[in-house]
Amino acid sequence: MNQHPHRASLRKLTLCLLGTASVSAMSLGPAFAQEVAATPAGTGAAQTVVVTGLRASLESALNAKRQDSGIVDVIKSEDMGKFPDTNLAESLQRVPGVVIDRDAGEGRSITVRGLGQDFTRVRINGIEGLATTGGTDSSGGTNRGRGFDFNVFASELFSALTVRKSSSADVDEGSLGATVDLQTLRPFDLRGFNATVALKGKYNDGSEKTDPRGAFMISNTFFDRKVGVLVSGAYSKRRVLEDGFSSVRWDNGPSSGGWCAPQGMAANPANSTATTCGPAAQGAERLPNTPANIAAYNAASDPNNFHPRLPRYGRLTHDQDRLGLTGSVQWRPQQGTLLTFDMLYSKLDATRQEDFLQATSFSRSASQGGKPQVGVLEAEYDQNGSLLYGRYNNVDIRSEQRYDELKTTFTQPTLTLEHKLSDTLSMSAKYGRAESKFRNPVQTTVTLDALNVDNYSIDFRNDSRRPVISYPFDVNGGTLGLIGVPQVASGTQPTTVPNTTTSEIRIRPQGTDNVNNVAQFDLAWEASDIFSFKGGVNSKKYSSDTYEFRRVNQNDTIFAPPAGATGLTSNISGFGSNFGMPAGSPTGWVIPNLQAIAAAYDIYCNCIKSGPAGGPGDFTLSSIENGNARGNNRSVTEKSDGLYLMGEFRYDLWNIPLRGNFGVRHVKTELETLGYQAAGGGTAVKVEHDYKDTLPSFNLTANLTDEFIVRVGAAKVMTRPQLGFLSPGGSIATTGNLSINTGNPFLKPFRAKTFDTSFEYYFKNKAFVGLGLFQKNIDTYIQSLRTNVAFRDSGLPLSLLPANFTGEEVFQLTAPVNTDGGKLKGFEISYQQPFTFLPGWGKNFGTLLNYTKVSSKIEYLVSPTSDAKIIDDLLNLSPKAWNATFFYDDGKFSARVSGAKRSGFVTRVPGQNNNDVEGKNETFNVDLSVSYKVNENLEFTLEGVNLTNEESDQFISRTRNSVVVNNVTGREYLFGLRYKF
Repeated sequence: MNQHPHRASLRKLTLCLLGTASVSAMSLGPAFAQEVAATPAGTGAAQTVVVTGLRASLESALNAKRQDSGIVDVIKSEDMGKFPDTNLAESLQRVPGVVIDRDAGEGRSITVRGLGQDFTRVRINGIEGLATTGGTDSSGGTNRGRGFDFNVFASELFSALTVRKSSSADVDEGSLGATVDLQTLRPFDLRGFNATVALKGKYNDGSEKTDPRGAFMISNTFFDRKVGVLVSGAYSKRRVLEDGFSSVRWDNGPSSGGWCAPQGMAANPANSTATTCGPAAQGAERLPNTPANIAAYNAASDPNNFHPRLPRYGRLTHDQDRLGLTGSVQWRPQQGTLLTFDMLYSKLDATRQEDFLQATSFSRSASQGGKPQVGVLEAEYDQNGSLLYGRYNNVDIRSEQRYDELKTTFTQPTLTLEHKLSDTLSMSAKYGRAESKFRNPVQTTVTLDALNVDNYSIDFRNDSRRPVISYPFDVNGGTLGLIGVPQVASGTQPTTVPNTTTSEIRIRPQGTDNVNNVAQFDLAWEASDIFSFKGGVNSKKYSSDTYEFRRVNQNDTIFAPPAGATGLTSNISGFGSNFGMPAGSPTGWVIPNLQAIAAAYDIYCNCIKSGPAGGPGDFTLSSIENGNARGNNRSVTEKSDGLYLMGEFRYDLWNIPLRGNFGVRHVKTELETLGYQAAGGGTAVKVEHDYKDTLPSFNLTANLTDEFIVRVGAAKVMTRPQLGFLSPGGSIATTGNLSINTGNPFLKPFRAKTFDTSFEYYFKNKAFVGLGLFQKNIDTYIQSLRTNVAFRDSGLPLSLLPANFTGEEVFQLTAPVNTDGGKLKGFEISYQQPFTFLPGWGKNFGTLLNYTKVSSKIEYLVSPTSDAKIIDDLLNLSPKAWNATFFYDDGKFSARVSGAKRSGFVTRVPGQNNNDVEGKNETFNVDLSVSYKVNENLEFTLEGVNLTNEESDQFISRTRNSVVVNNVTGREYLFGLRYKF
């Protein structure tokens, strides 16, 4: 058998793993390498041709796709490793139809064919798992749902990813979008002894920090390949600065009680005097009754004109350590029997410090000294109602710092037994336990404040994403400080200052546990050369527990600093150097010194330091009896028992080879939810509920020619409701954004009918072009419905409010409901081509291209008391996405450049604060990878990640596209080496 010239000398097993996570297909067994063995007549000797390098992984992944009976996409480890991917999400974005969302510039979650992370199941070594961590509020905060946080894992730990886009009866229920299979490397995938180590340094041009990244793998087989052992690990550190502007949404003129009316006009707020906004004691003066002031007030009060609620510059400092380990032991006691034990461990330790310089008045009511105290000096809006320029008096300015310590620990042992009972009958049994523990033991926010500042301005006229904000004092000086509640010597100690928001210390430790126990047993019978049958049963018990503590003082107020306290402030500098801030913007400001403040106030004592219980000196924490924390204390236990029967066939019809499967899965879900309602300071409520689903599926593949394949698939599918929606309890937030949240444990699951078609042409030289068509008829959808109501109209008792509230305050009431859903449809185009037809060195080039277009029409209710609807896209659905990779690989030198484009998408419908939608604008990320093999053992690598320094750009309102978040995290460059022993 003739050998390719680049393959002839490459016979030995190689694992170019880790760091750049390159698993060379020449070192892998039949699952990954293209091994072709033949025994010529009379020789008795096997000859093997082994394809190596990047092309081997592409060919291997393409062959896996070609041979599957369903519609799948596959990535092999060489494919991931040669991309500059820091985690699995960034590897998965190369798959057609898959787009990702990022946190701190790193991929965190995925959306498949327009369906977000709640609709995607993830299995690790065949066992469904759920890894969760925390994030910034703008990126979703702490993950208390079903979505999988891929940033928990390094891509070095895995050898293959499979995205299953069509359904079959033998694949567990729970996905409307896709089932993603993550596979770690096993010793029988390799031959003999293998050891690889990789080391890298990573430089971020925003933080100007260089961090280490390293990995290793050791594997060997013993006793004539009857026993195999493999251990691998990966460690990385990441330090990032995230700079930008945010607004915490936009609201219209009359919101939060409206603006302070100039003198001579009807008083607003009602307790104003002739010359002051609100009580005279606050000293917030009303503007003179001039035509200019009246015109500015009237323009700002127009309900069609919108302004940022909390305009702020922000710096976020991320520090992250990620450790991952895998172990695998395989034992083949006899031919036809294989026992495999896999272990996966991952630990993600991180700290995050968020520093904001912001105006707080525009989102606060009169009782908080907010917007009704603000006088409008100038107000200019564009034709869509977006603020272009505003200048104001009596604005409260705040320097806010939040500090988080975050830790996720994920463990998953899996035991798999495969046994051939006879020539035609085989069985497999699997048991695994996936456990994810997330802890946020420190989440503390402290503030410095300056009240009723005059001549504050914000200017969007030259840049709608980066405004110029003018502060009428030196933000690096002493104007901002700790403003406490006065401590009285006798009588009742107030917890707040009327008509004022003083400085705050918020303490909110929290955590989430997810445990999934899975047991499965399958039988497969080859009835004939044409038909075979599979059947099985599985049992899953999934539990999710989440908790949160907050201060008993739900206003989070404080007294003045203790006598003699010093060093309570610090400063940041160099802000915006990587963000392109306009001239005149502050490059630094005074910030709280959390460590000094924590020591001065002894804030972590969980005790009363001074004053009465519940007062500004009370740092006692509470949970279920705390109205602000109660809603995040809840648990869900789901037990699902399923069984399936599936037939598989291979048959030639009119000389057309057909293959496929048909079957049905039946599953019963038993649900037990526990939450806490407000009555009695936190009353536990337990609800039990169950439902059944029968899910038929069908897949057919026709090889119309040797090169042309057509696939069709149809199925009924379901996804269980979001965890946060199932709690029978609720929560009330009386600080920050006023809100009421409640759940609904009787929600029906998402249910849909799916239809898939794929046309695939595999032409010579391992090239491919494909067209995929899909439609999902979503029959049952779940929507979080929000409406603004005065608290006294919510049905909850006024006794739940702090003493300074009247009940007239407007809260956002949020509750989940089932709706009718709608249709989702789209197509994918894929193209893969090594340019082997070119002469000379041109044959070493190649490309991978894909394009996806998706559309949907989901009916969203607007109000619980109205039949009005908004018809818009499914949440997290990007109508258009494409990926392009161009590569060069001559066996010694390899280079790739990859671009990923995702169009804008909505994240919330209806939007909050009188807006139709909220969402994220389009992104375009460019990555680069270069490697050079010195010899068979040593390889040097150079990578560039996020070379465009892409902005994370969130918006509110389709017509205005008003900026909510616009941050950057910098470019990353990695240089390293891999050595194979």
